[in-house]
Amino acid sequence: MNAIKRSGVLFVVSGPSGSGKSTLCRDLMKKPDLPFGLAVSHTTRAIRPREVDGIDYHFLSKEDFERNLARGLYLEYALVHGNYYGTPQTAVDAFLSQSKHGILEIDVQGGLQVKAKKPDTVLIFVCPPRFSILEARLKSRATDSEEVIARRIHNAIDEIKKIPSYDYLIINDDYDLALKELESILYAEQNRISRLNPENLYDTMQLP
Repeated sequence: MNAIKRSGVLFVVSGPSGSGKSTLCRDLMKKPDLPFGLAVSHTTRAIRPREVDGIDYHFLSKEDFERNLARGLYLEYALVHGNYYGTPQTAVDAFLSQSKHGILEIDVQGGLQVKAKKPDTVLIFVCPPRFSILEARLKSRATDSEEVIARRIHNAIDEIKKIPSYDYLIINDDYDLALKELESILYAEQNRISRLNPENLYDTMQLP
């Protein structure tokens, strides 16, 4: 029997710095045969230890990013913590044109921009159970200055207040459970009836 054809679904995973969203997305992509792909964003921030250009982000100069911006190459972009972040439209189109599912790990500003342009986008917010945990995680980082950490803590408060604008909330307290919840949301959304083509479904089922 032929597999049921599904249209590609675009997912956005957001959360404040220190929420664990990057680790969740990276570990999710390690699962074999997962029908999802992570669209790599552009940023002008400095590369951190253990990050790889082209895998974690495409690291661009401010001048190159602004040239891309002027050419309208980004589906969404935002100025966060003093640096530009943006999702190239071509990265998203590459997934959806092949009926694959794309995942964007971007901030709340960008997530809401994408939702406004593509209403079928599924927004997922990742957050620790208490703000004090998030604050401790940020302060324990050895990669950011005190000024940057203070800015991230301030921005985290604003981001958390936007949780009601999202479709799903994952509380990242038990990491393994959080990863399972993220995977469950992805699979559930791809099987939503409204995303299936009825004619294709009936033909696949060989309905008399």
